[in-house]
Amino acid sequence: MTTLLIGGAGYIGSHMVKRLIEENEPIVVLDNLSTGYRDAILGGDAVIGDCGSSALLRGIFKKYRASTVMHFASFIQVGESVSDPAKYYINNVANTLSLLNTMVECGVKNFVFSSSAAVYGNAGDDPIREEQTCAPVSPYGRTKRMIEEALEDLSAAYGLNFFSLRYFNAAGADPKARIGERHNPETHLIPLVLQAASGRREAITVFGRDYPTPDGTCIRDYIHVDDLCEAHLIALRALRRGEKGGHFNLGTSSGFSVAEVLDAARRVTGRPVRAIDADRRPGDPPVLVADSRAFQSRFGWRPKMPGLEPIIETAWRWETEFFVKGKHG
Repeated sequence: MTTLLIGGAGYIGSHMVKRLIEENEPIVVLDNLSTGYRDAILGGDAVIGDCGSSALLRGIFKKYRASTVMHFASFIQVGESVSDPAKYYINNVANTLSLLNTMVECGVKNFVFSSSAAVYGNAGDDPIREEQTCAPVSPYGRTKRMIEEALEDLSAAYGLNFFSLRYFNAAGADPKARIGERHNPETHLIPLVLQAASGRREAITVFGRDYPTPDGTCIRDYIHVDDLCEAHLIALRALRRGEKGGHFNLGTSSGFSVAEVLDAARRVTGRPVRAIDADRRPGDPPVLVADSRAFQSRFGWRPKMPGLEPIIETAWRWETEFFVKGKHG
């Protein structure tokens, strides 16, 4: 019953490794360390390599007898996907299709895919349901949707069973500050705000204060990374029971504006956070909030840290312990 985690040295993948270790689950991690860190893998066996290598995967499946694969190995920067789309199509699509083909060849039938709210594109103001039309507006979002469509076809043709979990702004860190966000460059709002609070960054840029929202700044749905991992564990166990998966949103169904994130960070840290106003960024919708009732009603999952402050508290502990106090290697 070994689980293979592709990209287990990255942000969400490493937290999933931690969660499975807590459950005494046998695991093996495959990561090429292009964006991940070896010291973020807190246990289990680790193989350094690329998921696009069929020969490497065949060896892993044979040695570890993996029955389920969890995929966290996509490139995720929307802006970079626009300026360098080939990089995204090669890694996010071609390598993942190669992985899926090798899984089918080796008889590995269970797959949990890290998808994204980016598949919806500019979806509007209402909480987004899975039935909403998928119309991604970036190459990154299109790569995620392409894999989702491939999963549907492979499921029909080969019996591959899958969960595609669409995230809405993963945030936070391990409460014990063993692992957290280490993107380079960092593009996510909460760690950028906390870098400004710790002094590693002079200020945070607010892109637009004229949106049709209560305070004029964009609203997003932030979900703690450990809550995401709990949902992945539920999906893993459902696949083992032979349940049919599908596409599911994962969020808190509550939105917080950029201004509210700034205010919450100032409260949690007790530090000033300087904000610089700038024009809107092209393609930023005013509101992106998940309707997660489908996954919640089917599996009884509920986020345990649904508010901003618990998320920011864990991220701030990581920022201060790892970066500010010199643990960063």
